[in-house]
Amino acid sequence: MNKIQKLGFATLFATVFAFGHGSVTPQAIDTSNLKQLGSEWLDENPYKGDTEAIKTGKYAYSENCARCHGLDAVSGGIAPDLRYLDDGMDGDEWFMERIRNGAVRNGNVYMPPFEGVLTQEAMWAIRAYVSSLPKPE
Repeated sequence: MNKIQKLGFATLFATVFAFGHGSVTPQAIDTSNLKQLGSEWLDENPYKGDTEAIKTGKYAYSENCARCHGLDAVSGGIAPDLRYLDDGMDGDEWFMERIRNGAVRNGNVYMPPFEGVLTQEAMWAIRAYVSSLPKPE
């Protein structure tokens, strides 16, 4: 294998690895299959236990969250393991605060804000998906 072939293989491998946990650009999600929630932001997840929302949320999670929070929300240490969030309103409030506004510490962006990229429906669908996952022991 010559240098150009090796370089090409290395580039291909790096690209596959980089996109293995979703795109690096936030992705809008089609939520037309879900009950639309209106313009007022809700405090509690209206999709908890909704199988269609969980399916949409799984896709939305893989496209927007998995690269940092891990496949099926099993964190590899980059970001919090979302399976540990409280199931009720406290967990819902923390989740929505963080996904809408992101997280910045000492001027470093730890999580970008998703408000304006994802709809309320997409955010709650992601929350429904994560809430449906078994909690670690």
